[in-house]
Parts: sequence; structure tokens; C-alpha cells
Amino acid sequence: MNVTLWIIAGVLAALFLASGIGKLAQSKEKLVASAMGAALAGFSPAAIKAIGTLEVLGAVGLVLPAALDITPVLVPLAAVGVVLLMLGAIVTHTRRHEAQAVTMNVVLLALAAVVAWGRFGPFAA
Repeated sequence: MNVTLWIIAGVLAALFLASGIGKLAQSKEKLVASAMGAALAGFSPAAIKAIGTLEVLGAVGLVLPAALDITPVLVPLAAVGVVLLMLGAIVTHTRRHEAQAVTMNVVLLALAAVVAWGRFGPFAA
């Protein structure tokens, strides 16, 4: 199970790192014009940068503390943070009636919840 948790955390970290860097590196206009960024239209540029920053921090927190064996309790805390980010994304996409995006967010939330459960409980890093 430990290997499974590492794989899930690694995949989540890669996805959130890419998404966060994209939000930090691109302008709001460019993000909104993309197929995946339309939901960001209602957010200010500062809010988009804040979301991107949280995604990057979540990605780093899912892997780095356990990999470096420095305060590994940060891994499940980062996973809880990702769960909270996904709850916000679910609300946003639900309001926009974007069922496919909601489904993806629910899957990511579930994976982050598994990491949080495993790292807080029986498989603490």
C-alpha cells in the first residue's frame, strides 16, 4: 500500500505542478481562451495566481517532505489542502454546469483523500 500511496501522490503532484505553473506563467486572457481555463473567467488575475500558487505548494507538499524525510506529516496536510482545492473547483464547475470537469475534480479529490487517509493513519510516511 505504501508504494500505491507514493504513486498516487506522485501523479497528483505532477498534475498539480503542471496546472499551477500554467496558472502562474500565463495571463488570464490566455488561460480563459484555453479549453480547460474557461472556468477562470470569473476570477481576478490575482485570484488565479493565488490558485496556481496553492496548486504548486500542494504538489511540492505531496512528495518533498516524505522524500527528504523532513517533517513527513506535511504530506497528509498537503493532501487535505488538495482536497479543499478540489472542493472549490467542484463548486465552481458545478455552477458553470461543467459535468466533465466536476467528474475529474471528484476523482482528484478522492485520490487526495486516499493519500491523506493513508499518510495520517496506517501508512504514515
